[in-house]
Amino acid sequence: MTVDVLPRPASAERRARVAVAVLFFTNGALFANLLPRYPQIKADLGIGNAAYGLAVAAFPAGAIAAGLAAGVVIRRMGSARAAVAGTLLTGAGILVAGLADSVVLFAAALFLAGAMDAVTDVAQNAHGLRVQRRYGRSIINSFHAIWSIGAVAGGSMAAAAIALDLSRGQHLTISAVVFAVAACVALRFCLPGPETEPETAGDAVAGPEADTGSATDSAAKSGPDSRGQRQVRRPTPGRRTAYVLGALVLIATAGTLVEDAGNSWAALYLSGSLSASVTLAASGYIALVGAQFVGRIIGDRLVDRFGQRTVARTGGLIVVAGMGLALAVPTVPGTILGFAAAGFGVATLVPAAMHEADELPGLKPGSGLAIVSWLMRLGFLLSPPVVGLVADAASLRVGLLVVPFAGLLVLLLAGVLQPGRR
Repeated sequence: MTVDVLPRPASAERRARVAVAVLFFTNGALFANLLPRYPQIKADLGIGNAAYGLAVAAFPAGAIAAGLAAGVVIRRMGSARAAVAGTLLTGAGILVAGLADSVVLFAAALFLAGAMDAVTDVAQNAHGLRVQRRYGRSIINSFHAIWSIGAVAGGSMAAAAIALDLSRGQHLTISAVVFAVAACVALRFCLPGPETEPETAGDAVAGPEADTGSATDSAAKSGPDSRGQRQVRRPTPGRRTAYVLGALVLIATAGTLVEDAGNSWAALYLSGSLSASVTLAASGYIALVGAQFVGRIIGDRLVDRFGQRTVARTGGLIVVAGMGLALAVPTVPGTILGFAAAGFGVATLVPAAMHEADELPGLKPGSGLAIVSWLMRLGFLLSPPVVGLVADAASLRVGLLVVPFAGLLVLLLAGVLQPGRR
């Protein structure tokens, strides 16, 4: 048996990994600072559940509108600069949304923040995958775990600001400035040079995902470029690739449906339907992203041992059982635990879908990642108004059945993900 010894990353790669982690952290923390403020904003604007759902859907609508433009921005600015610029503008949009005195301004600011967040998301993942190729092993889940830490930190900052009776303007200005400075400092340590680099022997990512095992892979042709370096030309995509890509989009969308339940409705459900205090109501979202962080921290090891397919199916089952029980027997502690189970269950879905889409044969480098990142935001776009309409027609408890439904969707589609090593 041959044992591959992975080279130790150079100091530049290690610094770049920390820099990308900082970008993921700021991206998670910025929006999370706004979410616990949603009940106050909704009350100040005097709107119902349906209007509120339509208003907060402006964030994913902006993301979808700008999603495909992210590739153009990255090619012109570079992934690191695009991520930082998107972070600065996202913070500005969130600040305006927090200060909005009308539904129109609130929705418009969220649209801008969502558009810039889409650019940041694709750019930071593109730079993270670039660092991963330098490392020669999978590290993408760790970046998404750092995003979860940022979301927990942002939600906790918001809860503390509410407890300290800070105004939304004071709180969100502090948040925007702190994380803008952090992103600008991180930019100095990102990888320099062009986004597209020639493949080397160390570019293949270790782990079960590295072996696609498809017939189309063997059809890839390679040849030297003008500098004598080996370049790989991917084969033309076929029906199998299109089917797998579509399934990966749905799997990632299932993850976003669960995340949006925590983003848009956890605080409202706990404070409204279950009469929890405003501070305690923030615990639903914090529990979801906190458990998601734990799942992502251990996710790489679980995937290496059991395979992405088994991990995803197990996670889907946890979502169905955990949130299903919380909705069947509604209590404040049980609901918080239900959101935690949902976050843990979907922890690896979005990173897995992005990574496997980026490795699909027959697509240009980065195309699969951009498509999944763009289309998965349909979950964020459609979920708030649908849940809001159901909540007005029946109850918010019924509307939150979207969470166990997302778990069922993962159970049905996880077969496209890579199995474990034999």
